[in-house]
Amino acid sequence: MDIHEYQAKELLAKFGVPVPRGGLAYSPEQATYRANEIGGTRWAVKAQIHSGARGKAGGIKICRDDNELWEAADQLLGKRLATVQTGPQGKLVSRLYIEEATDIDREFYLSFIMDRSSERIVVVASAAGGMDIEEISHNEPDSILRVAVDPAVGMQAFQAREVAFGLGIEPELVQRFERIILGAYRAFRDLDATMVEINPLVITKDRHVLALDAKMSFDENALFRRPQISELRDKSQEDSRETYASDRGLSYVGLEGDIGCVVNGAGLAMATLDMIKLAGGEPANFLDIGGGASPERVQKSFRAVLKDKNVKALLVNVFAGINRCDWVAKGVVEAIRDLDIKLPVVVRLAGTNVEEGRKILDQSGLTVITAETLGEAAEKVVAVVKKNAAAA
Repeated sequence: MDIHEYQAKELLAKFGVPVPRGGLAYSPEQATYRANEIGGTRWAVKAQIHSGARGKAGGIKICRDDNELWEAADQLLGKRLATVQTGPQGKLVSRLYIEEATDIDREFYLSFIMDRSSERIVVVASAAGGMDIEEISHNEPDSILRVAVDPAVGMQAFQAREVAFGLGIEPELVQRFERIILGAYRAFRDLDATMVEINPLVITKDRHVLALDAKMSFDENALFRRPQISELRDKSQEDSRETYASDRGLSYVGLEGDIGCVVNGAGLAMATLDMIKLAGGEPANFLDIGGGASPERVQKSFRAVLKDKNVKALLVNVFAGINRCDWVAKGVVEAIRDLDIKLPVVVRLAGTNVEEGRKILDQSGLTVITAETLGEAAEKVVAVVKKNAAAA
């Protein structure tokens, strides 16, 4: 789960990470009011969406008076801001963060990520701040520092100092960097985060160190014990298909194709996507219905897949162990009838009660395309999509 910049800054500030003064605004009037509360002569008006590279897309504007603030807020609110991370569809700007402008002397990149291969939290830092980490690794690979944290002892002060010295920080500022690095680490650890990114972390001209921008992501499986984090979720920033499925306990990831997939088991779901691609088609989603798939759960899965208006056909691929093919077949029949599905449906069943499942499909009176193997199912669903596209 991702959160907004202002939310990440509020959390990091509680762990001792210094951030510029700022306030939230939902209208141009509130934007000017927040600026007057903050004081000063220059302010940054920052669109709050779940994406980086907002500045390059025009989502951050520096203003010097109330008129500029009003105009900037009026331009951004209600706009779909498209960045390199959101794609051309962009994300809706429904709130702004008004922040005191900062005179920057130096910029740095700092992040904490979970490295699953080493089973360690890894600190990634660079003296080339203000850019995406992809740009940094491409343009200045030698500038990237990586420090792995031993989970038995946590991050130590000497490691934070090593990062600071590696970034070329002046001796008088090393202790401040140490506190920021350790504070960000504690936020990562204590809040079950999967990523904390401060980019840029800046030294100002008056020698303060501030987190000028921040992003945080969290492990959704741990949200049950972090209610204060789950309350920060903004569903308007998420893929509506994924939100619908997640709220109903389904593992779903939206893709760009036109063949909807309903599969049990993550590994089989990945194999199904590969087979569709090999057959010349494009999957519209990853969906794992999980074990114990009742007819009701199968119907929920169909509803989730059909939320995507690009879907031209559905492929149901079930290898039943914990599941039962007759349950799945019953769910498929009920879904087609109750949802009045007119799209082609290809079903491949194998495993427990497979004969009963096939009999339910055969006796349903519905036009369901069946297949014996995954390869056959993929070929059939791709063929029917291409046939319908040619006839259209």
